[in-house]
Amino acid sequence: MTRQKRVVTITLIVVGSATGLVSIIVLLILLVRRQIKRKKNRQNNSVTMFKVLLKHYTYAEVKKITKSFSHTIGKGGFGTVYGGNLCNGRKVAVKVLKDSTGNGEDFINEVASMSQTSHINIVSLLGFCYEGSKRAIVYEFLENGSLEQFISRKKPLTLDVTTLYGIALGIARGLEYLHYGCKSRIVHFDIKPQNILLDGNLCPKVSDFGLAKLCEKRESIVSLIDTRGTIGYIAPEVFSKNVRRNLL
Repeated sequence: MTRQKRVVTITLIVVGSATGLVSIIVLLILLVRRQIKRKKNRQNNSVTMFKVLLKHYTYAEVKKITKSFSHTIGKGGFGTVYGGNLCNGRKVAVKVLKDSTGNGEDFINEVASMSQTSHINIVSLLGFCYEGSKRAIVYEFLENGSLEQFISRKKPLTLDVTTLYGIALGIARGLEYLHYGCKSRIVHFDIKPQNILLDGNLCPKVSDFGLAKLCEKRESIVSLIDTRGTIGYIAPEVFSKNVRRNLL
């Protein structure tokens, strides 16, 4: 093969490889954009569905319900919970999430999870607000607050063994319902005393579904790739896996 032919052959190979690489990159970009568009459409459809099934409040209405957020009853990693009253006088708790410019996936998860539940040991969702970066969840008010307040002795009332057993049993029933009683199974991922609320009769109700994962009935395996939950309460298999990953 002459030198000129070799140069032509090498040039064709380089051009062909470059063209192929560019084609692959363009294809990947198109696939990523398509996935993002699908995800955005699913979220928009979810919000539309919630507006039909649940009471949708404007941010101005949320401010009115909470009297301009004047009464704080709790704080967490996702936002602050305020006490308030609906126009009919019913007491409610309003969780206002921190302002976000993201896609609101955690918010969508929580509203989606709670909208599918109806059980004595699960907090009842009454409505929501989704207005730009302003997001809030309106749910039933529970007089005795979280279980954490009793365990840490922030409240003077002490719980006897029988009452504690009843609370533990109620929590277990709530979790069993989430796992087996819902149309889509729900894995909470962040069960801790702060997320167990007590009503006037000390009946426990599971709350705060921000990290929840929805699973189809036929699914028997749940992905634990991403670490979720609060350290100290996180599932041991998730934490130990994360520790091993860091050590490696």
